[in-house]
Amino acid sequence: MAHAGGLALAALAGCADDADQGEAAADGDDLDLREANVVDAVVDPTGDGYGFDVTLHHDDDGEEGYANWWQVERLDGDRLGRRDLLHAHSEQPFTRSEIIAVPDDVTCVVVRGHDQTHGYGGLAAVVDLDAEAVRTVDQGADPGSFDAGDCP
Repeated sequence: MAHAGGLALAALAGCADDADQGEAAADGDDLDLREANVVDAVVDPTGDGYGFDVTLHHDDDGEEGYANWWQVERLDGDRLGRRDLLHAHSEQPFTRSEIIAVPDDVTCVVVRGHDQTHGYGGLAAVVDLDAEAVRTVDQGADPGSFDAGDCP
């Protein structure tokens, strides 16, 4: 898949327009920090897929309540890869990296955060890899699938 340069997901984002999957506002003051919010990422093609540098913002609450992974999915929710987070992070926000294999026919993906206490919730990012565009959305506690119309 052709891809020119890195894609920055500039998403220090705030509250959503809609409780389910509304497009997120662009001010970081209204984030629900109990949730694992995807607030930034850089995506670069590699020989083995795409390198995802994902920044989460979450009020990690010790070893019993922290952001414990982020994952990359197809629009229908099929997981392509996941970066496990093994402990709480006192530095907030924080960034962790992973190389994720993305099939050639996939041009739009979802990056979601997850935490031990609340599960899914907070901001997710919908990324069009070809157009180098991103849209953040409030994913809700029971994240649904997306479709091509959700791609930025």
